Amino acid sequence: MLKTDPNQTEFVNFYLPFNGRLKASNRWAKLSEIVPWDVVERCYAESFARTGMGAPAKSGRIAYGALLIKERFGITDEETVEQVMENPYLQYFLGLNELQQKPLFDPSMMVHFRSRFTAEHHQLINSKIISQASGSTPNEPSGTQNDAIDGDTPPNCGKLLVDATCVPADIRYPTDLGLLNEARAKTEAMIDQFHCGITQAAVCAVKKPRTYRQKARKQYLIVAKQKKPGAKKVRKAIGQQLNYLKRNFRHLSHMTGSHPGMLGLLSDYDYKCLLAIHTLYDQQRQMHTQRVHSVADRIVSISQPHVRPIVRGKAGKKVEFGAKASISHQKDGYVSLDTLSWDAYNESSDLPKQIESYKRRFGYYPCSIHADMIYRTRENRNYCKDLGIRMSGKPLGRPKKATAKNKNELKLEKLQQRQDERDRIPVEGKFGNCKRKGTLGRIMAKLSHTSESVIHVGIIVLNLDKRLAELLLRLLRQLTWRFLDTHRLLN
Repeated sequence: MLKTDPNQTEFVNFYLPFNGRLKASNRWAKLSEIVPWDVVERCYAESFARTGMGAPAKSGRIAYGALLIKERFGITDEETVEQVMENPYLQYFLGLNELQQKPLFDPSMMVHFRSRFTAEHHQLINSKIISQASGSTPNEPSGTQNDAIDGDTPPNCGKLLVDATCVPADIRYPTDLGLLNEARAKTEAMIDQFHCGITQAAVCAVKKPRTYRQKARKQYLIVAKQKKPGAKKVRKAIGQQLNYLKRNFRHLSHMTGSHPGMLGLLSDYDYKCLLAIHTLYDQQRQMHTQRVHSVADRIVSISQPHVRPIVRGKAGKKVEFGAKASISHQKDGYVSLDTLSWDAYNESSDLPKQIESYKRRFGYYPCSIHADMIYRTRENRNYCKDLGIRMSGKPLGRPKKATAKNKNELKLEKLQQRQDERDRIPVEGKFGNCKRKGTLGRIMAKLSHTSESVIHVGIIVLNLDKRLAELLLRLLRQLTWRFLDTHRLLN
């Protein structure tokens, strides 16, 4: 049950022992003024049932503030609780009136906090932050100098930077042989659990099914311990593990068929793993029979079956495993997360949606689009040409031959292409900030919806840091001009 406090978003004097006082210029005090807590509370309240039953829930400010603190520090859930308990500025950021010297919540509550906010909630909060920074309301133009006058279409203005990346999940590097060995070990543990339950319910002794686990483990290690096993050895080992796994499925089917209540012995996690193992077996058997190395919706982790391989072609990382995120970096430097998918897709299809989002926010289309080669499809070029938008990069077709007449023209085109590549650097830098400074370099959340919440919060923290830097720079300028004016009057 959620009980909201109407005064929760209003700051009062924070009580500290020994007559201490908090500085108003502290970064967390400034950051607390930027976050739209009213939107957070409204989104948080939508995730609760209106029954009036249950224990009182934590406020939305505590829930979402804890997620922001964790992402900004790049720490674990347990460390987040400790930091909040020890730091009065963090408690002030969470809306408390006095110092609490005991944990505000259990670390396991962080999972529920992530589950309470959907992707639509995160996008609404991020839009509110961006609109406050630009001084406009969401879905309205932020400026008036390029607005339409008397119904005329405003001219294009500004630059739109777009790019996509893979946000890797915290999984072991998957191999077909390793996944099958893990699946075999899990099914053997389930057989042991079922046999124990059948033995307790039976009157006489029941013989345990034979799994040949020691032999299967030995055959796996013979190949896994080799530095560079040949393709024939790997294929033979995969076939052996598939046969052992097929035998285990047959035992499980017989045990559950003769004793229908056996599946109730499995936990929700084990049952989810069993479903993933069935799908994994079908995929591996298909690839082994057809002698191929790819299959649709390929499972690369039994514990996280939603994770998919994303082919990126980067240096040292040809394939990454996680979610694919597409962002747009607009002219004021703030970032919006446009698409988040666990399946590999062509990010060039996001460009029309990103252009229209730019139009809804500013009231006009961008003057130029800065993107890498994959976005420069013929459809996107025609779409931008119809709107009068210039797309960066080389034009289609053969390069023009240099002549005495077009020598200067070709030189200007080359300079423009170099400048376009320089202008695209900020969107690459945003990915670097999220992955190196934040936690998007490796998502530690295990569930699909909690992982998506972590990614959305990472983008929001990126915008909050930019907004905070702008406020601190403005404050520094005011103090500098005030000092200079005082110095001028004294002299």
